[in-house]
Amino acid sequence: MFLVGFLFFVPAMVGGVFGLIGGYLTDLLGRRRVLVASILLYAVSAFASGFSTAVYMLLVLRCFTFIGVCVEFVAAVVWLAELFPDPKRREAVLGFPQAFSSIGGMLVTGANMLAIHYGSHLPEIMGGHEAWRYTLISGVIPAIPLLVIRPFLPESPAWAEEKAAGTLQSPSIAQLFSPALRRTTIVTTIMFACSYGIAFGALQQTPRIVPRLPQVKAQVEGMSVPEQKKTEQAVAAEVNGVQEIGGLVGRFVLAVLALVVVSRVTLIRIFLFPALVFVPLLSFYPARYSLDLLHYGIFFAGVLTVGQFSFWGNYLTRVYPLHLRGTGESFAANIGGRMFGTSFAMVTSLLASVMPDKSTALAAAAVALFVCTVGVIASFFFPEPPAEDIDEQFGA
Repeated sequence: MFLVGFLFFVPAMVGGVFGLIGGYLTDLLGRRRVLVASILLYAVSAFASGFSTAVYMLLVLRCFTFIGVCVEFVAAVVWLAELFPDPKRREAVLGFPQAFSSIGGMLVTGANMLAIHYGSHLPEIMGGHEAWRYTLISGVIPAIPLLVIRPFLPESPAWAEEKAAGTLQSPSIAQLFSPALRRTTIVTTIMFACSYGIAFGALQQTPRIVPRLPQVKAQVEGMSVPEQKKTEQAVAAEVNGVQEIGGLVGRFVLAVLALVVVSRVTLIRIFLFPALVFVPLLSFYPARYSLDLLHYGIFFAGVLTVGQFSFWGNYLTRVYPLHLRGTGESFAANIGGRMFGTSFAMVTSLLASVMPDKSTALAAAAVALFVCTVGVIASFFFPEPPAEDIDEQFGA
């Protein structure tokens, strides 16, 4: 349990620290340059991870993958926001491409399921046919179209214009805690951490929860150990696939609601308040007793959780001036989400060791209840974005 939590926690911590640096570089060097570099980093490191010969080699390469993912998220959202300055169009552009990001998660799940079922027909890697190796290697696929379209990607017009005119202010982490931005930075960091805490502390515990369900135990009874493992992995991948579909729906729901719901506080509460009740109950009962209920429940949990991820991409680009957009979003996403939020995976792993029957599901329920409660409380301090152009407000 500790090793599982460790492999979740350390890459997230490293990714958070370097992701914050990446957000700073996004403001300093430009959106496109950092975006392309980050995608290549996580694609190459994910590919190399499939050839790991020791757990520490895997850990180091996973750290590089996390760094690429953490930086790419920030650079991509800021880049898209500045390509489309019209508010309504920007909301749509930020919402729907983020919705399609869940298709990437579904493709990874699909690659994992294919590797589980057909990995034995593929060339051996390090003397075996472990499904996780083939799944990690598939991470190089996103880099292939990037190499083709890179020459056609424009730089952010707003950033390039100010850079050329010599009016672009230097980014600074200290500015995030100026009187005008302090409350925004603190509250969004806490709430971002809670959103990721739900995902990593509860929903992504599926591979450790599924094998203990009565239906799965009955299914693998009498099988050899390798066949048991393969069956458990297949069922866990299937459940995870349902969650990814729910996440895709959640992102589309957020994209539509962002166009019609004016208040950002109301918008985040549409996802956060139901999650406070639903996600802990899902881990408390279906995740312990019913595979069928878990299938249905994890779909809605995916809707409520992943919808929040899309919300942050829309919101954070509106509350920081141009020269701080990468730095500000990166602080909330990487310090709050990637470092503190993902650390709840380790919290769940450690808490499971003291739960009755060492139940990961009970630990996930407790963690989900805690992070959802903190998120709901923080929402009462959540600032609406300014109605006026924030760049004008800050004199950019």
